[in-house]
Amino acid sequence: MIKATVLGLALLGASPVLAQCGGDFGSFVDTLKSEATGAGLDPETVDAFFRTVRQDPKVLRADRAQGVFQKPFISFSDRLISQNRIDRGAAMAEQYSDVFDRIEAEYGVNRGVLLAFWAFETDYGGFQGDFNTRNALVTLAHDCRRPELFRPQIFAALELHARGDFDPERTKGAWAGEIGMVQMLPRDILVNGVDADGSGKVELATSAPDALVSGAKMLEHMGWQANEPWLQEVTVPDTLDWSLTGASKPRSVAEWQAMGVTAREGDLAAGDMQATIILPQGHKGPAFIAYPNFNVYFEWNQSFVYVLTAAYFATQLEGAPVYQRGTPETGLNGAQMKQLQTKLQERGYDVGDVDGILGARTRAAVQTEQQRLGLPADAWPTPELLRQL
Repeated sequence: MIKATVLGLALLGASPVLAQCGGDFGSFVDTLKSEATGAGLDPETVDAFFRTVRQDPKVLRADRAQGVFQKPFISFSDRLISQNRIDRGAAMAEQYSDVFDRIEAEYGVNRGVLLAFWAFETDYGGFQGDFNTRNALVTLAHDCRRPELFRPQIFAALELHARGDFDPERTKGAWAGEIGMVQMLPRDILVNGVDADGSGKVELATSAPDALVSGAKMLEHMGWQANEPWLQEVTVPDTLDWSLTGASKPRSVAEWQAMGVTAREGDLAAGDMQATIILPQGHKGPAFIAYPNFNVYFEWNQSFVYVLTAAYFATQLEGAPVYQRGTPETGLNGAQMKQLQTKLQERGYDVGDVDGILGARTRAAVQTEQQRLGLPADAWPTPELLRQL
């Protein structure tokens, strides 16, 4: 297992310098080098790491072009879940059954959870990204949209490089700096990387055992509760108070049962467990009950539609049936969603960026406005809601 050194943790920790971004790219890199050598790293190692660094405009284009997350849950899940991914998931579960047995024993993370991430992130390792990781991280840290996220990752990569575990010229991955079969950022590799196959190195790009066990350890680090459920499809009565639904409104399973919520298949979790009801496309569409482990998914990816799809696919890989689509009301297209977000902002709601993506804050604002207008408060925006606003 890789463990971060005191020096590495110091570099990764909070610092006033983390707020710096933008300006001349060369000067920005010089600042990074000065900070690294000032913390005690060998100047030659630092110079070697940054020697050929360059901005990558393709990274910025990818960061700005995430329109796929504008798709509603049914369309998004149709895009990500294929029969090929289901079949290969079953094959991978069998091929690496001993690894998954170890993971379930040590970390309490179900194999379906990791299989789903493995499928969505890299098609079971088939395509791990072709962006130079060092260039991607420095480009995103220099960009002033999320420097606090990416700047620490540069120093984590530098720490890995100092140990001989990161080649700044050849290490490639996703545009946002993730590496390996389940796409982990350098900082996560430092903290959670596991040499599961006993090779003496953590090799997330070439070793499925290393990648899967490291992913499980990362989920544990993020707060995963061992051997607890995460998501389950449910049937909800037409009489349910829709304003009680949503990812930020937990109640006990027993309370939901008293309101008529039932599992579509099997049994719900223990009655005292907290859970929320998720209606991704309103009260006429699919319905799920989400348990506390569902919230850990947002530590992996902050997109609501990605998280729900990954969590659902994990249940499907473990034998759950294809979810019932229902007959959702017509939603909004990307332009209409941006118009809605603008109107909500004008009414004082914090919906984040006007990006056409139906995220958690937009859903919460929609639900409040639906209540005010006497519409079904299910957080699913419709043309009628937009018209009334």
